[in-house]
Amino acid sequence: MVFSSSLFLLYFFPAFLILYYFSGKKLKNITALIASIIFYAWGAPDFIFVVFASIIIDFYLVRKLYNSDSRKIRRILLSFSVILNIGLLAYFKYANFFIENVNEICSHFGYSGISWINIALPIGISFFSFQKVTYSVDVYRKVHKPLKKLSDYALYILMFPQLIAGPIVRYNEIADQIEDRSANENIDNRLTGFFRFIIGLSKKVLIANVLGKEVDQIFALSEIELTSYLAWMGVIAYTFQIYFDFSGYSDMAIGIGRMIGFKFPENFNNPYISQSITEFWRRWHITLGRWMKDYLYIPLGGNKVSPKRLYFNLWIVFLISGLWHGAAWNFILWGAFHGFFLVADRLFLLKVYAKIGKIPSIAITFFITMIGWVLFRAENLHESGIFLTKMFSFDFSPTSYFLNEKFFMILLIAIFFSFWGIFKRIEIFQNRIFFTKKRNVSMILMSAFAIIFLIISLTSITSSDFNPFIYFRF
Repeated sequence: MVFSSSLFLLYFFPAFLILYYFSGKKLKNITALIASIIFYAWGAPDFIFVVFASIIIDFYLVRKLYNSDSRKIRRILLSFSVILNIGLLAYFKYANFFIENVNEICSHFGYSGISWINIALPIGISFFSFQKVTYSVDVYRKVHKPLKKLSDYALYILMFPQLIAGPIVRYNEIADQIEDRSANENIDNRLTGFFRFIIGLSKKVLIANVLGKEVDQIFALSEIELTSYLAWMGVIAYTFQIYFDFSGYSDMAIGIGRMIGFKFPENFNNPYISQSITEFWRRWHITLGRWMKDYLYIPLGGNKVSPKRLYFNLWIVFLISGLWHGAAWNFILWGAFHGFFLVADRLFLLKVYAKIGKIPSIAITFFITMIGWVLFRAENLHESGIFLTKMFSFDFSPTSYFLNEKFFMILLIAIFFSFWGIFKRIEIFQNRIFFTKKRNVSMILMSAFAIIFLIISLTSITSSDFNPFIYFRF
């Protein structure tokens, strides 16, 4: 079940909201937990018991950690918790990748491969595994005490708004809200949350899906059919598809959370106006970047190391980031690609950007990001190589593949809304819409806008069978 489906929008979500709003204060968490279990089991019924088992083990393990006065025991229990969660992630997400590569090596040397049954990937495991690690580490660091109820911990891990596509919510950011969020449960937050949800739904359905349909067809073309023009149009369209898809889901998650009293962290902030790859990662998938910084980069030494070690740490962090996104060599190369430019920023590129000015810096950074998306979108390294070769082969021969007017109109809209943050007034406008208390007239206008675009989005969903869920790869 995905947010942009008729099943969710017309049945699951309205039913949940009615039950949640009519539940007493003591039952709201239980209502949200039951809804989250149904939501997850709908898409991955075979894995819900595995997730439950890991939640139960982790809850009592961390409670034991918190109550222990022995530093040694605390470290051992933390290690067990981290190994449990990263181990589950490694097994379900990377075992197939490891066996495939071992078998390829064995085949190369004339040996028989390892007999293996492919393991299915549980939905959302990349996101909730990281959240489980933050719970253990935050309690170990005494940033926040553990939750008292197993059901509350299960809600933190399985909360359906951000379960399958983020944002990655760190425990210390939401612990107090899980236990009591009555101060956030008001009409202003509910209407603003609904508005934010519809903004995300519109980004996903009206922009990302339209672009994605053409992207899929272009990337499926044979090497003979693919021209430089189509290759560039494919990667340009994908650059905006993934942004409006991913940020749209984040908007929907943040909106749903706000409707039920939660304040989830922001996950995107106009990333394509970045003036360097370093800035890009402060604006793109913000919660992942912060997670990597606080739970990986800083423990490796952060900035308090020699320049060579610092560059090495950056590479390690982004190699892991690439692998986190998917169990394939092109994802690892994508991580290394971004790691290279992060190091280059520190060595000399930031100085170059400072000299050439804002607009050229944005253009160069956008170009680098776009090249990286080829590695991210392609199915494997071979396909990445073909696509990149076509992009720079200057093959503009006639093609029978036709891009219609609707595609170009949506692409122009995507470009406009991706770069409008260049203007300072737009950032002020966004903050006023999403983060400040509004007058009744503003709330009425926002609600009317939301209802209109909900109808438009539902019409688009019901009239098309193309509604991809790109996070299955994660």
